[in-house]
Amino acid sequence: MTANSRCPTAEPPGLETQQREIDSLLRQCELRAGDTWYMVERRWYEQWKEFVETGDQNSSSFPGQIDNTELFDDLDSFHIKDRLVENEDFMLVPAEAWHKLLSWYGMVDGQPPLERKVVDLPSTVKVEIYPIELFLCLHSNMENVVTLQFSRTDNIYTIQRAMCAAFAVPVGSECRLWMKSSDSSCERLRNMHMSVLDACLSTGMTVVMETRNADGTWPSSRPQIMRNSVEEHDSYRGQPGVCGLTNLGNTCFMNSALQCLSNTPPLTEYFLRNSYLDELNFTNPLGMKGEIAEAYADVIKQMWSGRHYSVVPRIFKTKVGHFASQFLGYQQHDSQELLSFLLDGLHEDLNRVKNKEYIELRDADGRADQEVAKEAWRNHRRRNDSVIVDTFHGLFKSTLICPECQKISVTFDPFCYLSVPLPVSKERIMEVFFVSLDPHAKPAQHRVVVPKAGKVSDLCAALAEMTDVPPSQMVVADVFNHRFYKIYTSDESLSCILDRDDIFVYELSMSGEQQEEQVLLALYLRERSHYRDYGSGSSSYSTTLFGHPLLLSVPRSRFSQEALYDLFLQRLARYVRPPDPSDQLEEEEEEEEQYRSQSNGISDGDEEQKEEAKAGPSHTQARHAELNHTQPSLDGSDSDTPNGSHNQTEPVCPAGTDSADSTSDVSPGGLSPAEPGPEPAARQPQQPRDATEEELEEEKLDEACSPCSPANEQPAKRRAHHKRKKNLFTIQAVNSNGTTERGMGEGGSAVSFSSQPYVAIDWDPEMKKRFYNENEAEKYVKHSSMDVPLQQTTVQLQECIELFTTVETLEEENPWYCPVCKKHQLATKKLDLWSLPEVLIIHLKRFSYTKLTREKLESVVEFPLRDLDFSGFLLRKTVSSEEPPSCYDLIAVSNHYGGLRDGHYTSYARHKDNGQWYYFDDSKVTFAAEEQIVTSAAYVLFYQRKDKIRKPTLPTPNTSSAPTAQLANDITSCSDGGTEAGVAASYITMETD
Repeated sequence: MTANSRCPTAEPPGLETQQREIDSLLRQCELRAGDTWYMVERRWYEQWKEFVETGDQNSSSFPGQIDNTELFDDLDSFHIKDRLVENEDFMLVPAEAWHKLLSWYGMVDGQPPLERKVVDLPSTVKVEIYPIELFLCLHSNMENVVTLQFSRTDNIYTIQRAMCAAFAVPVGSECRLWMKSSDSSCERLRNMHMSVLDACLSTGMTVVMETRNADGTWPSSRPQIMRNSVEEHDSYRGQPGVCGLTNLGNTCFMNSALQCLSNTPPLTEYFLRNSYLDELNFTNPLGMKGEIAEAYADVIKQMWSGRHYSVVPRIFKTKVGHFASQFLGYQQHDSQELLSFLLDGLHEDLNRVKNKEYIELRDADGRADQEVAKEAWRNHRRRNDSVIVDTFHGLFKSTLICPECQKISVTFDPFCYLSVPLPVSKERIMEVFFVSLDPHAKPAQHRVVVPKAGKVSDLCAALAEMTDVPPSQMVVADVFNHRFYKIYTSDESLSCILDRDDIFVYELSMSGEQQEEQVLLALYLRERSHYRDYGSGSSSYSTTLFGHPLLLSVPRSRFSQEALYDLFLQRLARYVRPPDPSDQLEEEEEEEEQYRSQSNGISDGDEEQKEEAKAGPSHTQARHAELNHTQPSLDGSDSDTPNGSHNQTEPVCPAGTDSADSTSDVSPGGLSPAEPGPEPAARQPQQPRDATEEELEEEKLDEACSPCSPANEQPAKRRAHHKRKKNLFTIQAVNSNGTTERGMGEGGSAVSFSSQPYVAIDWDPEMKKRFYNENEAEKYVKHSSMDVPLQQTTVQLQECIELFTTVETLEEENPWYCPVCKKHQLATKKLDLWSLPEVLIIHLKRFSYTKLTREKLESVVEFPLRDLDFSGFLLRKTVSSEEPPSCYDLIAVSNHYGGLRDGHYTSYARHKDNGQWYYFDDSKVTFAAEEQIVTSAAYVLFYQRKDKIRKPTLPTPNTSSAPTAQLANDITSCSDGGTEAGVAASYITMETD
């Protein structure tokens, strides 16, 4: 008997039996949420009661067929009347009683049974007389509206099924529903298992359904093409999965990680089969309400639709930033960090365990490893069960030993990826330029091996073995932009010196028998401009640094203008020609006097120069970097110019030249006029970097130490004093930037011996052109140590895995609490692999951070593309037949190029359908050969168990002879205008949620 029966199909029992059976059902039946009850018009029900109570089959009170006409507003729509009252307008009977009455009396033709659900409302359990009435439509045709009723206990999936049936949506179509909350906004109905009541749906609301496009997008958020027409975009047919990802601005780390996961077959097929829809976990407090899983699914479906050259993962990035604030904005991040977050987020969003039970972890306490491992894995699966666990999770054994009581703690812990260390060399190769005391010897470039954690004194000691110059006669300096960026003391750490720094080591003169105080003097070269700067409010000259600075040791007694002039001329003898008697260099007294009184060798009247000097080294260097935009090229007969590349974004050490007192930092002894040294080679112009250099103190010296003439000398006397040959250059006290500040000129302060003294020799342009040989100044030679080629360090992946399983002592920042000693201990720890997942992710720890150093290890890790056998690394040497094999093939690599704070990420990946390797560089995708994959840039490796790798289902594309049209279909080549910044997206997205 069905609920829609209109006529009795069986002879009813006696009236007394009818009354007894119905009364019994009414007394015994309780309201239970989810049960079905039926509405019966009260007058018909009362007449039936009177009929059965009389006991007379022929009574005139026979009710006839069940008739609910009085409960309906009209007999066309069969909507029930508003404000009907139970026991006055209708009676409620349980489903079993209804079916009996219907079988005995039937129902008036055309009337639907008034079936109602029992709902569990927040405060009571009751029969739902008035269900929710919803207006339903499709996103593609919102004019065609269907009205249906749903119980408050129905779930959203019930509405979706009803809509698919009402609108004849093809079976298997992926749909999503939107609740139209107003004329302009919609809200996603994400949780298909949520009830209508919990989703806050009410009568009169509209539910819109959309189905996913063939290209993997949704109609509500389909990308709008900026350059190409929609027809061109829709007509594109490429290889599914061979799809780039547009760089949104420093998002190459995200693109690299996504490409590796996209080419992990079990995970991608899980999403392409829509298996995730039934496993979305919206209630997991550790998850992200299913939003990360849905956003990831959208990206994967677009990439594997075969209808995109490149996908814009803007919505995915927004979701990631919403749930992980460290990925907000557009800064560069680590692809492995994103992988870690994403795998954990996908796991929690897809966790099949809806209510996690509390499980107390137990130590092994002497139990067999096999027993403890099974228990640990079983406990892990009781709380964590998802496609991520199925695919990526393995188990390792952790053994801790207390150094005091020898307590052994053994636990088995799950892992999602292995972070393996790289062998770190304790030595470092540095390239430096040695500047000899011999004024005619060119600077020599040397390659030395020093301790990585050594000091500047170690660098000097290593260089001393090649030059036979004692370390005590060496001073090490970082030269940048024609000035000293840093002058190092012997006890400073070598970690302050970057590989890209231009390091010069200067030989100082030996100490004589005299105990005269020696001063370490820094010498800069400057060129005066042709014209005076009248626009700045004075008639002074501006100056520009050029050439190479020089460090030399000078006895204090030689700090007179004449003595310093002779000394500098001797030290520059290699590339400065001294004047001979035939040179007409009679001094123009008035002009020279005016220059000295107004300029002091630098543009003190130039407000811009003064502001730069006050603003600090970084501003001044930036200004001079603009001025010194050209450098003389080298003579081809010698070698190249020393070429460093200081990066202004990464000053590792405190900038400046604030070394200790020069008299205590260098060996005593002056530089005699007979022993001048050459000038160092030049650095090519680079971007200035930030510096915090100590400005010279302003204090007066006596007249003998001033590089200028005494201020109190009368002009007439001075003119008489200077009736001689004109000097090639003038000498001026300057600060560490090479600029002269107010008060540092004639009659004022000059050189301060309480800090590093700096002087500049200022050249008139004509004099410089005649007597200064720029080509000769740039030359340098290469020491034989430079002829030995640098061999890149190569290690085997197996070595890294062995290091991962090596015993180590815990660091002070991460001690272990010993349950026996009742205190934290620096225990020894050993990790052993116990079981491995289907897809094994190996993270190469290239970024090394210690208390002293921060560096990226550029070693080449030799990793096999096929048959990586882990059987030798598993703790269980004998594997049972039930255990899977431990042989793996490579399927993807995330690459990192560059240094610690910058760089670029790309990826290699093997296509799951055709077996071809591709190189993914943001929106660009190209074929890749297997021999290209192993490089020093490899950062994260993806291996899949060999027995799980299926044979290619598509033929391998011909990468050598494929015609251009075929390559266009297989390879995307949309240029994004750059790798990291200012990337132009191919299209924009419009997302309503």
